[in-house]
Amino acid sequence: MIRRVFSVTLVAAILLAAGVVGRAVALDEDRAAAIAELQALTQSTRTAQMRTDHLEGAIDLAEQDAASRAALLEVRPAFVEGIAALGAAMAGAEGKVDTAAHRASALSAQQTVLAERKDPATVVAATATVHALIGKLGEDVTTWEAVQYAAPGGPAWSSSGPDGFARVRAALDAVGGGGVGLYESSSCAGGTAPACANSNGYIKYRADISNWSSDRLKWAMAHELAHIYQFKVWGALTSSGSYQSMFGGDPEFLANCMAVVRGFPGSVGCNGDQQAWASGIWVGAIR
Repeated sequence: MIRRVFSVTLVAAILLAAGVVGRAVALDEDRAAAIAELQALTQSTRTAQMRTDHLEGAIDLAEQDAASRAALLEVRPAFVEGIAALGAAMAGAEGKVDTAAHRASALSAQQTVLAERKDPATVVAATATVHALIGKLGEDVTTWEAVQYAAPGGPAWSSSGPDGFARVRAALDAVGGGGVGLYESSSCAGGTAPACANSNGYIKYRADISNWSSDRLKWAMAHELAHIYQFKVWGALTSSGSYQSMFGGDPEFLANCMAVVRGFPGSVGCNGDQQAWASGIWVGAIR
């Protein structure tokens, strides 16, 4: 009986021990699973955080890029306006100063602006360059005009005013006298002649001719410009037998024929032979 009780007790103890061992194993497995799950969760959290950091960085870069582009868009219109103003200034300077250097600098600035994608300061600097070019071009034109329009010892006009002077100037330019000095004076033949040319290379005009018709004014300027070209070959001209025989040694008659050759006939005509001979004076040839 005692032996049976002991056997039962022993079996119970063994079963209890087995149960404890099994429970411990189960607990270890649960613990391992929990740790694995925690590690997976930690890794997932870390991956998610890295993804979040990446997205935040990408968003920040995109916002910075958008801000830079917006800043560029704000300053570009000023550059475009500056280029347009420089173009107008160069058009106004045609025939007065060489604009090749200004044009090259403007093209370089334009290429810089077109290539810039981020820094608005680059565009602002290019705009400043364009404005500096406009200022320099204006100074060059002013210098040229001061030389061309300045009268010896006085202003370029008085009673004809700036508008009257501008009409006469435009007429002289139209007939090829863009580089010839011009000013108003009442001294031509004591005021009896509407205009006259000086052997020093400039033309004077009487104030009232600024009201002449465009065609008549161009003829007058072509006539006076012809005298300027006569002065350039004066010695050979006055020594020419052909000049004496064909024009009677009269520079006024020759000037009329020279104006006809340029397409500005006056009231006194000349024949084909006279026109052919007169045309040589425009290029410095005495035949």
